Amino acid sequence: MSDIPGLPARRAALQMIDAVLHRGETLEQAERNATRHIRGPADRALSIAIASEVLRWLVDFDGLIDSVMKKPLPDDAKARSVLRLMLAQWLRLDTPPHAVIATALPLLTGGTRRLAHGVFSTLNKQEISLPDAPTMPDRVIDRWGDRAEIIAAGLIAPPPVDLALKNWADTDERAASMGGVSLAPGHIRLPRGTPIDQLPGFAEGDWWVQDLAATLPARLLGQGGGPNGPKRVLDLCAAPGGKTLQLAAAGWQVTALDISERRLGKLRQNLERTGLEAEIIKANALTWQPAKQFDAILLDAPCTATGTCRRHPDVIHRIGDRQIEEMAELQNALLERAIEWLPEGSALVYAVCSLESAEGDAQAESVGLTPMPITAEELPAGLQPTDDGWLRTDAGMLSDEGGLDGFFVARWVK
Repeated sequence: MSDIPGLPARRAALQMIDAVLHRGETLEQAERNATRHIRGPADRALSIAIASEVLRWLVDFDGLIDSVMKKPLPDDAKARSVLRLMLAQWLRLDTPPHAVIATALPLLTGGTRRLAHGVFSTLNKQEISLPDAPTMPDRVIDRWGDRAEIIAAGLIAPPPVDLALKNWADTDERAASMGGVSLAPGHIRLPRGTPIDQLPGFAEGDWWVQDLAATLPARLLGQGGGPNGPKRVLDLCAAPGGKTLQLAAAGWQVTALDISERRLGKLRQNLERTGLEAEIIKANALTWQPAKQFDAILLDAPCTATGTCRRHPDVIHRIGDRQIEEMAELQNALLERAIEWLPEGSALVYAVCSLESAEGDAQAESVGLTPMPITAEELPAGLQPTDDGWLRTDAGMLSDEGGLDGFFVARWVK
């Protein structure tokens, strides 16, 4: 059975779906385990694509399956999972139905195989289609409110590739030479599928991959040069280091702190490739004490990462009230620590790649510092700050240009 072409990729996709939905693993964690026996990069990419499409369109696939069932299958039934990946291949990846059947049914045995064959064949004979955008689970709609449907429209396809440039003066020239577009100084957007390590300037460290929304918190601190030399900034929870690179390139003297040695290893690699410099400290921010003061602190806090749903659709299904509460508690503690370390006149920027109000608005409302409202002039065209002077982005914004990850950003001065 393992000799059937394409079967290992489907089996890996099935394992990933099960790991995300029933064990709460991230898709990235599940991928490492599920694809370890797949040799070819094409089959590996296919397995990830199938699993991702299942997670993007899960509610709609389940609706189609249930529409032809007299008795609904349990959510954790293997036949349901196999039918989901069959529908993902047929309706989203344009795999011919006969190929879908040949590579998916061997994942089942006996009666469940006949059941899946019958359900898929019935749907195949009907004129079915998916909605214009994925349907979000009810619990997600309850949390995201009126923006849920707009955000869902940004999940239809995986996002493009964003590059952050070390030298902003090169923006127009590099965008033209790479065949990309720029939505802000120091930014280039390229079509998805671009071979990153083959782009000009990669080996020289002229840029790094970073979603445009993820660059905004560091941009809001401005340039780091001053009359008395570089200003000092603490990048809290810094790894893998995109914001550290931004701040160093903008002339700041950066101290980058993170608790994860593995993630700091990636930061060191990025610094080496780009030729930028930062002081790296491995420590727990909740117990660490700085030996010196800083002119600014950037806290890109650990969060549920629901704002990355267009590239990590697993967060739609993994994240619930418990995870949000745990992250909000940690964020509050980190904010309190950061505020303690701020001398008078210094700035604090708080950011999370989350769409949850408990991790964004609620945290900002608890900060007793003087607000430094974010202005439209500081943001890429098409983005506006909130009435409170905060910034919220999501996958439904700048949709004609390829969209954005979801972030919440606020800024104060002490």
